[in-house]
Amino acid sequence: MKARAAVAVEAGKPLEIVDVDLEGPRAGEVLVEVKATGICHTDAFTLSG
Repeated sequence: MKARAAVAVEAGKPLEIVDVDLEGPRAGEVLVEVKATGICHTDAFTLSG
């Protein structure tokens, strides 16, 4: 399954939007569509370098 992801490749640089290949859900799992998300303060601080 194809998906897009915002990836931190280096501190102090903008996130890169990349296409990724993911396995589909397995038995007993579900697929959830994420409509919005955020970033926590700790992650933002770490990304800032």
